[in-house]
Amino acid sequence: MGLGLLGRGVGDAVFLAECGAKLTITDLKTKEQLKESLKKLKKFKNIKYVLGKHQLEDFRNCDIVLKAAGVPLDSIYIKEARKNKIPVEMSATIFAKLSGLPMVGVTGTRGKSTVTHLIAHILKSAGKKVILGGNIRGVSNLQLLKKAKNAKIAVFELDSWQLQGFGESKISPNISIFTNFLSDHMNYYTNDRERYFDDKSNIFKFQKKKDILVLGPQMKGKIKNAKSKIINTNIKNIPKSWHPSLFGKHNQENIICAVEAARVLKVKESVIKKSVENFQTISGRLELVKEIKGIKIYNDNSSTTPDATIAALRAVGDKKKRKVVLIIGGDKKFLDMLGLLREIPQFCSKVVLFKEKGTKLIRDKVFEFKKKGINVYEEEGLLNTVQRAFKVAKPSETILYSPAFSSFGKYFENEYDRGEKFMKIVKSLR
Repeated sequence: MGLGLLGRGVGDAVFLAECGAKLTITDLKTKEQLKESLKKLKKFKNIKYVLGKHQLEDFRNCDIVLKAAGVPLDSIYIKEARKNKIPVEMSATIFAKLSGLPMVGVTGTRGKSTVTHLIAHILKSAGKKVILGGNIRGVSNLQLLKKAKNAKIAVFELDSWQLQGFGESKISPNISIFTNFLSDHMNYYTNDRERYFDDKSNIFKFQKKKDILVLGPQMKGKIKNAKSKIINTNIKNIPKSWHPSLFGKHNQENIICAVEAARVLKVKESVIKKSVENFQTISGRLELVKEIKGIKIYNDNSSTTPDATIAALRAVGDKKKRKVVLIIGGDKKFLDMLGLLREIPQFCSKVVLFKEKGTKLIRDKVFEFKKKGINVYEEEGLLNTVQRAFKVAKPSETILYSPAFSSFGKYFENEYDRGEKFMKIVKSLR
């Protein structure tokens, strides 16, 4: 249920088809919208397609439903499967149950990608054979089963949707990391933070006494019912002699989560130190793309919430100098923007708004910053927006592309598409 365009669903379908499963692939997207994904499956004769719609009968006459992330909580099709006592699974959960590997699972509203990749980097540097999976672009969790027998440990990034699968299967990773909990995905959870937290909580809910739960600094005291041993992290436990490659307070919180997990796994402190110092940021996460004419340009495309953009402003900005040229805007996400609106005047000399449905909600308030001596611009399309920022930025200023909104609108297929388009534009700047 849900083939998608990012490659994960396709990889899962290929794996199952190769195993001889009789597959029905159903997706609300049309054949035309899915043509790139369908190309990769054309050689298989054991696949039936139901595209542009779902059919209730498909959820009655099967042995298992494998659902994609983001399937609505109240889906009538999932209810139909359950009514007919058909197991509803997700690929990360199937991997966890069948691989036989100990698992490190990472969740949180922000920082989970960085923490996941940093843990995997530390473990690989320590000579351990690691499988990196979960919410990783283009990675099929079922395809990873082929590598399981040659690996020693799995490190998985787990978003709230994938953790629904862990909840349904009543399992949790052996070592779990919960970085932080902030408002996000409220359009999906219909402003029900409790429901969002409940899905996230599956990261530790079914852990046993011998298991470990590592909590980010912001999570201290927020987990009351864990059966496992809790490790509360503190950025003061990053030795002063270390020189991490990642900067910003939010990244210090990410680093200490990864470090404590590595310590639990008995990795030598010297290996952890070296790994933390040579780790390169993941694309789209406060990534310095280039410096041109004395202007630094950062790609922080993955900041799809106001909290994430606040963290980015604090990391690259300076309240005394106010030299940030901020590019923000995107599709509606129904999140509280007041905190971000308070931060912008403290760090920015200029703001360039990317015209979109969500941007419209803060547009007038941002234009009021002109009274505080901040130049504000609004542009249609990403090319015009980036070119405007570059045109108005002065040498020694910093262009920060940190949208604070999601990207499902008329301009982009998804967040990844938006990030790729931004990088292409920046690389063409002269």
